[in-house]
Amino acid sequence: MTNQNNLTKFAFTPQLVTRMLIGGVIGFAVVSLLFYATKNPNPAWGKFWMIRPFIILPLAGATGGAVNYYIDSFTNHGTWKKIFGILLSFIIFIIGLWMGTVLGFAGTIWN
Repeated sequence: MTNQNNLTKFAFTPQLVTRMLIGGVIGFAVVSLLFYATKNPNPAWGKFWMIRPFIILPLAGATGGAVNYYIDSFTNHGTWKKIFGILLSFIIFIIGLWMGTVLGFAGTIWN
């Protein structure tokens, strides 16, 4: 028999959804700031050039929030493990957001 606690640990909990929403909002804020800074977009980019970044960056932020939740659930014992988990999840979130920015704006602002 398997323990029920192990099976329910990776379900969609309210904490997971909250962290994914926070990460998605951060990604949406980053893409909005970059769009605000783009005053005159290049006409060669096409009419709907901003759809891809508006999809990819919030998804990258939500993925970073999910990674933060799962790393936090593994590192809940001990002070050093907790500090290491927080730093690791922050670094993974920043790298994921950076990669989402590059992928979202490839061929337009990121050229």
